Amino acid sequence: MKKITPIILLFAIIGTILLSSCEKLDVPSDTPLGIKNKIRAIKSEDVWNPPATIWQYEYNGEIVYYIPARCCDFYSELYDQHCNLICHPDGGMSGNGDGICTDFFDTRTNEKLIWRDDRND
Repeated sequence: MKKITPIILLFAIIGTILLSSCEKLDVPSDTPLGIKNKIRAIKSEDVWNPPATIWQYEYNGEIVYYIPARCCDFYSELYDQHCNLICHPDGGMSGNGDGICTDFFDTRTNEKLIWRDDRND
């Protein structure tokens, strides 16, 4: 009978942890890592009402990612390709966002659904 050395056991444990933490997301292959991490963060929370979605648009000549508000007086979020927050186009107490990108809804183009949370509550 072969003896399992501690180093082999350590590699087996690390490999199992890495494989189990690499959840495959059903998103386009060119979706930035930061947006994938946003999805993983949303999935670690309770299901939003309405369920979370992430949309891709072109805005001011760049690809951007829009996450609608999760509820009520929360802000929506608009991110660039590097997952830097650009602004909050809508939501908040007034419903008009933070006032930084007031033209977003009028000038955005090329809408594409990137992800929809399909979990049940």
